[in-house]
Amino acid sequence: MEKIFSEASEKEITRAIAQMFNETLIEYSDCDVIIIGAGPAGLMAGRELCKNGVHTLIIEQNNYIGGGYWVGGYMMNPVTVRYPANKIWDELGVPYRKISDALYATWGPHACSKLIAAACDAGVRFLQLTKFDDLVLKNDRVGGVVVNWMPVSALPRNITCVDPVALESKIVIDASGHDSVAVKRLMDRGYVKWKGMEPMSVTGEDAVVEYTGEVYPGLIAAGMSATETHGLPRMGPTFGSMLLSGRKAAQVAISKLKKVPNPDIKVS
Repeated sequence: MEKIFSEASEKEITRAIAQMFNETLIEYSDCDVIIIGAGPAGLMAGRELCKNGVHTLIIEQNNYIGGGYWVGGYMMNPVTVRYPANKIWDELGVPYRKISDALYATWGPHACSKLIAAACDAGVRFLQLTKFDDLVLKNDRVGGVVVNWMPVSALPRNITCVDPVALESKIVIDASGHDSVAVKRLMDRGYVKWKGMEPMSVTGEDAVVEYTGEVYPGLIAAGMSATETHGLPRMGPTFGSMLLSGRKAAQVAISKLKKVPNPDIKVS
C-alpha cells in the first residue's frame, strides 16, 4: 500500500498533546483575565482583550465552545441580531441576511465558527472540560478561579474527593450564562446580591449592555450572567446583546487593569 502520511509514532502524538496542554496550564496559571464560559459574550470579551494585548484564558465546562450561539431557538439554527450588532458580523466577515432595518439573520454555525476563529486568531487560550468550582479571594478582591475536571462532578459521591486547583488572575469575567456561577458563589456567602431573570422582552437587550460591569472588586458579569445577576428580562433567541456585552466587559476589564499597580500587566 502506498504511504500517504509521514512517519510519526504514538508516543510522539501523546507527548505533543501533553506538552501543549501543560504549556497552557503553566503559562495561564497566572494571567491578566480569566473568563468563565465560552459562549458568545465570553468569546467576544476574549477577542477584544487579546486584541489589546491582555493575557486572557477562557475556561469552559463543555468539550465544545460556542455555547448556545450554534442555534437560534427551538432547535433551529438560524441566529439573529438587531442593529447595530450586525456591525460586529461585518468585522468578523459573517455573511447575513437583512430582514429589516432593525433585524439581521444568519446561520448559527457560520456566525459561531467565525467568532471562535476570531478569538483564537487574537490569541485567546482555552481550557475545556474545566468546571468552575470557586473563586480565589484575597484582600476583599477576586484574584482568580478554582477549577476541576468536569468529569469529576459525574463520579459517584464516595470517590469524588478530588481536590481542585487554582488559577490566578487580576480580573475574572463571569460569562457563564444563566448559571452565573461566580456571582452565585459570592451571593451564597452574602457578598453580592443575585436577582434572577425576569420574563421575556426583547427590549431587555439594552439593559444587558448597560448593566455589564463589575459586581464585586475583580469580578465582572457579562452576557446572560448580567441578566440573571441584575434581574433583567430575558431577550430570547437574539444575540446582539451578548456580543456587545462581551465587548463592553473587555472595555471594563481593560480600564480596571490599568488601575491595578502591577508592572507586568500586558495592556497596550
